[in-house]
Amino acid sequence: MGLDDALIFTRVVECHSFTQAAQSLGMQKSTVSRRIALLEERLGVRLLNRTTRKLRLTEVGQAYYERCRQIMLDFAEAEQAVMQLQQEPSGLLRVTAPIEFSQLFLGRVLGSFMSQYPQITAEVEITSRNVDPLEEGVDIAILVGQPQDSTLIARKLFENGRRLCASPAYLAAHGTPRAVADLVRHRAVLLPQDSPRHWPILGEGVPCQWVLQCNNITFAREAVIGGAGIASLPLMITEDAVHSGELVELLPQARLPVGEIYAVYPSRRFQAMKVKAFLDFLMRSLPLQDGHLLEPGAATLIRSRL
Repeated sequence: MGLDDALIFTRVVECHSFTQAAQSLGMQKSTVSRRIALLEERLGVRLLNRTTRKLRLTEVGQAYYERCRQIMLDFAEAEQAVMQLQQEPSGLLRVTAPIEFSQLFLGRVLGSFMSQYPQITAEVEITSRNVDPLEEGVDIAILVGQPQDSTLIARKLFENGRRLCASPAYLAAHGTPRAVADLVRHRAVLLPQDSPRHWPILGEGVPCQWVLQCNNITFAREAVIGGAGIASLPLMITEDAVHSGELVELLPQARLPVGEIYAVYPSRRFQAMKVKAFLDFLMRSLPLQDGHLLEPGAATLIRSRL
């Protein structure tokens, strides 16, 4: 109420009239008069001397008006600053993202975004933990799986498809499985989302004997390239290795779980331009096919889209 009263008082002084001030504010003259009277009563001073023909500020009223006018100017400048922020991306962008996605894609994409919008600065936390953007003051958190918190906005970026892989050396030593049931005789390399009792193949329930469990997909890939066993690995970190022959794709007909990657942020309402612009830029930059992220490094693909 204090700011509203200051606005009304300032408008009355500058219009030199209760009537004109009321018209400019879209209010009744009686409402404006009553609000000024209540303001004077609350402050315990007379701000205006009124006659039938003119208004004159008291000494206290003059001092009060000067302070109110400065407040109105500051308020207008603050609104203008916010509007300018919404016109072109600028300011500090805080992002968190999983390790491999950050290393393979996010660094290059963010660098290109910042080159296009030089008023952007960025803080990036590369982490395997799920971050609550609202609690930690993050603009965008890139997460595996949709968040449970319904107050957050989740935008699906891509599906993280997987394939069964092994190295040529492993297959030479242990044989190549020709059917899903053959996996029961093979050594498994597992990730945290995999069951230690069954191969991660939907609807099959094939028992597995695991030889290695780890919490990092790049480490698992390297272990499989080294000959540790067979693993179900994301497409985005195996494409190059399959093309080069370091890995062999097995049982392409097997139905493997598909992970979903989301960009999560606090609110769509009054979304900062920097957030909206970066999300759009990220979606345009990712090498997707049928919703799946394709190449891992794939620098030529990424560069062609930036």
